[in-house]
Amino acid sequence: MKNKFAGIIFDLDGTLVDSERVWHMAETRLVESRGHTYRLEDRALVLGLRIDEAMLALRDHFDFGDDIPALVSELNLSMVDLVAENVVARPGAGELIEYVVQRGIPHAIASASPQIVIDAIVEHMGWLPYFPVRCSADDEAHGKPAPDVYLTAARRVNVAPNACLAIEDTPAGARAAVSAGMTCFVVPDHMYSKPHMFDGVTPHVYSGLPEILRTLHDQF
Repeated sequence: MKNKFAGIIFDLDGTLVDSERVWHMAETRLVESRGHTYRLEDRALVLGLRIDEAMLALRDHFDFGDDIPALVSELNLSMVDLVAENVVARPGAGELIEYVVQRGIPHAIASASPQIVIDAIVEHMGWLPYFPVRCSADDEAHGKPAPDVYLTAARRVNVAPNACLAIEDTPAGARAAVSAGMTCFVVPDHMYSKPHMFDGVTPHVYSGLPEILRTLHDQF
């Protein structure tokens, strides 16, 4: 079906860039500096969550004594420090962004990450001209899996949510997009999420961004 989607809203971490492992590095620094071991099963508690909600989950899990704003600030600074040497584009991201920009498709980023981290990653990748609309769940009443940040992104690009395609990598993000009324295409980050984790959330699970791009050729 041609022109099914009038706009595209992108998640950032794990979707356009390989940064989930970098968040893992930053979280590991934070947890291990307090004498704990940080395992993949521990990270599953925070995957896709807004940073304050993630820090609350980790604080409760590990019984930290820190307050949440202090943990958030520490993690943000650590992540920004790691971006330049560690964040790279996911395969096919550049081609997908080029396709969207060249066709003038309204688009935005809707991320659970803080604005300071979103901006650092987008600038590092050289994508600032392509993403003037960058929405952070930090500015919303609720983070993913609530739909708030996706609804804001759709409003800012002036496209009805039910006419938007969202591209995600986590179950929490996919639930947020679907709750907003969007169609959600997913490329699981196989280190942290698996295809079966999207059962009952979205049937649109892809092997990579190049496969999504091939699908979009039939949409626009």
